[in-house]
Amino acid sequence: MAAMDRAERAARKRQKKEERARRRAARKQSVLVQEFWNLPNILTLGRILLIPIFVWFIYNADPLHSLLAGAVFAVASITDVVDGYLARRWNLITVVGKFMDPLADKLIAMAALVMLVWLGRIAAWVVIILLARELIVSGLRTIAASEGMVIAAGQEGKWKTSLQLVGIISLCVHYEHPLDLGFLVVPVDYHKVGTVLVYLSGAFSVWSAVVYFRAFLAMLARRGSGADAQKA
Repeated sequence: MAAMDRAERAARKRQKKEERARRRAARKQSVLVQEFWNLPNILTLGRILLIPIFVWFIYNADPLHSLLAGAVFAVASITDVVDGYLARRWNLITVVGKFMDPLADKLIAMAALVMLVWLGRIAAWVVIILLARELIVSGLRTIAASEGMVIAAGQEGKWKTSLQLVGIISLCVHYEHPLDLGFLVVPVDYHKVGTVLVYLSGAFSVWSAVVYFRAFLAMLARRGSGADAQKA
C-alpha cells in the first residue's frame, strides 16, 4: 500500500508539472515582448550597448583609443540610419522602437559631449546649447503630441544632426592624421575640423529650435481660430 501511495503521489506531481508546462507554453507573450524582437529594435539596443565601449575608448584619450572611439560612434550613427530604414521598409514601426530609438540617440550623443567637455576638446557652453535645444524641442513635441498635433522636422534640423554627428566623430579622433586621397596625402587636424562642425551645428540647433517654436505657435493659433469659428 505504501508503495502504491508513493507511486500515486509521484504520478500526481508529474501531472501537475506537465499541466504547468502546458500552461506556460500556451501563455502568449506580452505585446511589448513581441514588438521588441525585431531587427530594427535589436540594432537600437546594440547602439545603447555600444555606449560603455565608446566611453572606455575615449576615456583613455591616446591617439589609438581616440580613433577607436570615433569609429564606435560612427558605427552607432550608421546603425541609427539602418534601423530607421529597415523599420520603415519592413513596416516594423513599434511603440518600443519609437521609445528606444530617440533615447539611444540622445544617450550616446550626451555621453560623447560630456566626455569631450571632460577632455577639454569642446567648450562647455556649446554643449549646453546643444542639450538645451534637445530638451526644448522634445518638450514641444511632447506637448504637441498630447494635443494631437504633429510638428514635422525641418531641413535645418537635419543639417544640425548631420553636422553634429560628423563634428563629434572628428572631435573624438582629435589628433592629426594623414588623409590619403590617392594622388595626394593631406594631414588633417581632426580637432579643428570637429570644432568648426560642432559650432556650425550649434548655430543650426538654435535656428531649428526657433523654427520648431514658431511652428508650434502657428499650430496653436490655427487651432484657436478653428475653435472660435465653430463657436460662431
